[in-house]
Amino acid sequence: METLQRTANRGSISTGFDINNSVKLEDDNTEYLQRPASGSDGSRRTMTISMWLKRTEIDDDQIFISQGSNIRFRFKPNYFHIRLTDGSSTYEIEDQNRLFRDSNAWYHLVVAIDTTQSTASDRVKIYWNGVQHTSFTTANYPGQNDDLTLGNFSSTTMQLGWFTEGGYGFNGYFAEVHYVDGTQVAQTEFGEFDEDSGIWKPKQYTGGHGSEGFHLKFEDSSNLGLDSSGNSNNFNLNNIAAADQATDSPTNNFCTFNILVQTDNKPTINEGAMHVAGGGGNWNNAYGSLGVQNGKWYYEYKVTSTEFGFFGASTFPDTSDDATNAQFLYDQTFVIGYAAAHYYQRINGSQISNESTGWGTTSVNDIYGLFLNVDDQEFTVARNGSVLSGTLSQPVSFNSAFSGHFVFPCNAQYEDDGGEFNFGGYTLISNTKSYNDANGYGNFVYSPVLSGVNYYSICTKNIAEFG
Repeated sequence: METLQRTANRGSISTGFDINNSVKLEDDNTEYLQRPASGSDGSRRTMTISMWLKRTEIDDDQIFISQGSNIRFRFKPNYFHIRLTDGSSTYEIEDQNRLFRDSNAWYHLVVAIDTTQSTASDRVKIYWNGVQHTSFTTANYPGQNDDLTLGNFSSTTMQLGWFTEGGYGFNGYFAEVHYVDGTQVAQTEFGEFDEDSGIWKPKQYTGGHGSEGFHLKFEDSSNLGLDSSGNSNNFNLNNIAAADQATDSPTNNFCTFNILVQTDNKPTINEGAMHVAGGGGNWNNAYGSLGVQNGKWYYEYKVTSTEFGFFGASTFPDTSDDATNAQFLYDQTFVIGYAAAHYYQRINGSQISNESTGWGTTSVNDIYGLFLNVDDQEFTVARNGSVLSGTLSQPVSFNSAFSGHFVFPCNAQYEDDGGEFNFGGYTLISNTKSYNDANGYGNFVYSPVLSGVNYYSICTKNIAEFG
């Protein structure tokens, strides 16, 4: 597990090959891609699947590839499990000791199959982040020369992100999905270890895909199921829209919310880990997955309920007690709060305004632009494109306790639906997004420029330059 964590890709290393897009999938919305039966089979003995994925929920079983009733690639819920079949016998491989709980990183999976191999363990080779896994708690390999139902495209559909037979889906992002028909391809054709950091990173695959293979880039928002291999093995979309295209990718990882650090009364974090909802009769805190110690940063928040909530910036909890303490964000950070449509502001435990003064009232569908200036230790808030003015002066200065610490976006909700965040990589916000930052990253409703100064989306390429 140490190797797996060390080589997990957080998109922060330079690469000559950029993956520009991914697709966001949500189990609760029954979002998945389906390849219809084509009338032609691929090889039933030899094939390779390569894909990048980023998890956003880890508490439930999640099947992310299925074909028929007995082909399943899944997290169960935190270890990897694969089931194959030849139609009469099933073969299962899993390692319950190797856990996949990092929701802030992109994982790369390669499953390379060749049942003609004489050595059983060579018939199914599994690589995570460039490292072949050879030790399993269960390892039942197909028999030599078995014809698997994987590749039975003539009469069986394939789902990415869903298992039709059982109703299990996937929560997270997919990027750069390859299916190579007829060849057991080495993992080094799809990625390589960075010379300086040792982190596994993508590289461009230049081989073929065979007649029934496919390559999904998710680059065309109007056709996210488009096969770019040249085979026209396109996928149909189920409850997936153009808005589910994301720029969060293995070569530029965007901030989401960290599902591993939550209060005892856990908030609901879903929709690509960009939506936070309260519950449980207390404050429910959530922290961004990426923090910054320098630079100028921009993100957006759309109000979906005006009951009780805070949004802003925070240092990270120092202890597990702080992380689970419902009052931590309320007492320790800079946050903007609203209650019954009125504002109040708290900075490091002190309430600066009451609920009827300050910046006036807020309404459902208002969008706040948050300008986080870590260089000058200050924060500026805009509403619907205009910097807020009133009895509360701007910019707001951080408390000295922030100095020298990494600063994270944060959200606290109290038994309400919460709000919709936008760090630039993916968002539920449906408003037209016409703005990128000065480096061309992120998709925002309003301009990330404040008084002629550029602010940047919180993503690993920008952090490598400014953060």
